[in-house]
Amino acid sequence: MSEQLMNIRPTRMELLALRKRMEIAERGRELLREKLDALMMEFFEFIREISALRAKAQESLAAAYNAFSEAQMLMGYNTLEGFAHGVEDRFDVVAKTRSVIGVSIPSIQVEVRPLVTYPYSIIDTSARLDEATMAMVEAIRMLAELAGIETAVKKLAVAIASVKRRVNSLEYVIIPRMDSTIRFIRMYLEEREREDFFRLKRIKGRLESGA
Repeated sequence: MSEQLMNIRPTRMELLALRKRMEIAERGRELLREKLDALMMEFFEFIREISALRAKAQESLAAAYNAFSEAQMLMGYNTLEGFAHGVEDRFDVVAKTRSVIGVSIPSIQVEVRPLVTYPYSIIDTSARLDEATMAMVEAIRMLAELAGIETAVKKLAVAIASVKRRVNSLEYVIIPRMDSTIRFIRMYLEEREREDFFRLKRIKGRLESGA
């Protein structure tokens, strides 16, 4: 039991101070439990978003690759590669952050700039190339959003683990130690009061017998 006690003097003043500290610790534990519950809700909400978005991204990528494959068969690899070299960079990655219960969550989006000039001749190319290009643009948007959500899930997981450790520390170490120390001080003071009572009683008896 001595290992569970706090190293403080067993006095009434310390007992009152320790009771107040225990009230604060218990309130802190409840607040942390509420925060943990809220973080878990956000975490599973992001998990659901990941599943849906990952499926859509895979569909878009599959559609883009299939369309590119068909365009390559119709136009030839060298022709398709030549058009690819002439395509301008149209993508801007916009990264923002927002706070979710004290956790900084990233939000990544891809903005596509309008074409200044068309990268290839519509007459000399297959319509499948247009479809592949549009599908790939959509897939890139989804992949960027997916990357942001997956990063958010990792950060939430780290925050959840941290809060859970603090809750467990309060629940299984700090509060039980405070409770054991409070009970020990209370018993110590009660025992000392009994000893003082019997000591005074003996002194009184001796005074009365001497009188």
